[in-house]
Amino acid sequence: MKQLLQINVVVLILIALASVPIAEHREDGLQAYAAGNFKKACQLWLIEAEKGCAISQNNLGTMYANGQGVEQNYKEAVKWYRMAAEQGEADAQNNLGVMYSQVRDVPKNYKKAVKWYRKAAEQGHAIAQNNLGFMLESGQGSERSYKNAVRWYRMAAEQGNAVAQCNLGNMYANGQGVGQDQKQAVRWYRMAAAQGDADAQNNLGNMYFEGRGVPQSYEDAYRCWVEAEANGAAIARDNIEIAQRQMNLNQIKNGQQVAKQMWPSPGN
Repeated sequence: MKQLLQINVVVLILIALASVPIAEHREDGLQAYAAGNFKKACQLWLIEAEKGCAISQNNLGTMYANGQGVEQNYKEAVKWYRMAAEQGEADAQNNLGVMYSQVRDVPKNYKKAVKWYRKAAEQGHAIAQNNLGFMLESGQGSERSYKNAVRWYRMAAEQGNAVAQCNLGNMYANGQGVGQDQKQAVRWYRMAAAQGDADAQNNLGNMYFEGRGVPQSYEDAYRCWVEAEANGAAIARDNIEIAQRQMNLNQIKNGQQVAKQMWPSPGN
């Protein structure tokens, strides 16, 4: 069987609408957003953003980034994210990192992305921790360091971030930045898979198919891949076809009954 790529994914978090104790216009903006009245939400958040409210600045940046209530304008999104990020708003810091590293129409600046991911990560922002781990693993904007990538993935994974859990599983499976340990890889894949992470479900299927860290089982592999495909992992389709060539009709029938109980709840 061909070895599938175990891709580490950078999470894009462009919606970050905090609901801490808030000013009247900000609260009204949240209500308008929830009701789908994006134009009104933008108008209300603009009032607070111009007064220097970091959360409203971040929210306004999100609206410009997504083209909700205003014409999509990444330059404006970056402007408002930067205002909020410079005040220490962690969601905005992560979002600004995303703009510099992931958004096609914004000039790439990986060093700036790492800078802002790190600021948010150091505040305990799980998604930024995962994103910083990815940058360190890939050597984008910073010297490549698998060891430090593992450190940040673990911080995010321990907070329950499914993508980081999958990424940490990859590091254990491949022995990058940590001693190779297939059982630990399976442990983290299971946690992420239980949250519906398609990449983790696909990777867990690989482990079952090849008997790495778990007893070899075509049926369990098949179940994982069926669930992964249903959750958007297109690569799982190829794996399903490979597995079917190794299975009899009864095994395939059993495998089609996706068994979520095979994955423990996160933390177990």
